[in-house]
Amino acid sequence: MTPIKTLDDLALTLRDFAAERDWEQFHSPKNLAMALSVEVAELVEHFQWLSQKESLNPAPDKKEAVSEELADVLIYLVRLADRLHIDLFAATERKLAMNRRKYPADECRGRAEKPVSPLPRRETP
Repeated sequence: MTPIKTLDDLALTLRDFAAERDWEQFHSPKNLAMALSVEVAELVEHFQWLSQKESLNPAPDKKEAVSEELADVLIYLVRLADRLHIDLFAATERKLAMNRRKYPADECRGRAEKPVSPLPRRETP
């Protein structure tokens, strides 16, 4: 197996994996988004009821389980982006630019609450 070094490599590997198993038929954006949601919930379960401090240093077996859930999240996220032809790096750059405007460092540094005047939200049809 060729080493996976980029998101494009991962997307191609996942596309091939699904095609080899005839799973393309099941990988609609709706189904992939739902599967992603489930995997995120499974990730969250590992941190439920832990303090912030406890969550920073999980036991080795817990860390391995978290690692597997993170991989599942990445798999479904990349697969969903691939099926929708979304460039995750470009989308992330756009989102970070929006967040820099919405959360100026000099106004938000060290604060968890949202700024008083966030950018207007786009209307959804």
